[in-house]
Amino acid sequence: VQLQAFGGGLVQAGGSLRLSCAATGSFFSINNMGWYRQAPGKQRELVASISSGGRTNYADSVKGRFTISRDNAKKTVYLQMNSLEPEDTAVYYCNAALRPYGGSWGDYWGQGTQVTVSS
Repeated sequence: VQLQAFGGGLVQAGGSLRLSCAATGSFFSINNMGWYRQAPGKQRELVASISSGGRTNYADSVKGRFTISRDNAKKTVYLQMNSLEPEDTAVYYCNAALRPYGGSWGDYWGQGTQVTVSS
């Protein structure tokens, strides 16, 4: 089971980026999916999460600017980031609670994708 993240890059302040993360491999079920970020010298923090039923949760710093969504058929979670600020610069990691076939629920992480916002 792997989580593969795409979509990071360099953008000017006020710009937009869309991250995507697909779960691949054999697994029985996916529960919550989300995005975290880690800036240099800071702890990893939750950006947004979404339940299997579509309930969302956002960090206060991104409310109104970021939108998380998921496509259960494609086993993919997205993060639309608008009105980006230099403070959003970080490595973004996708996360998912997955249950592999014959296994138990576990926390899985993608490889991280760099988002850099220039002022």
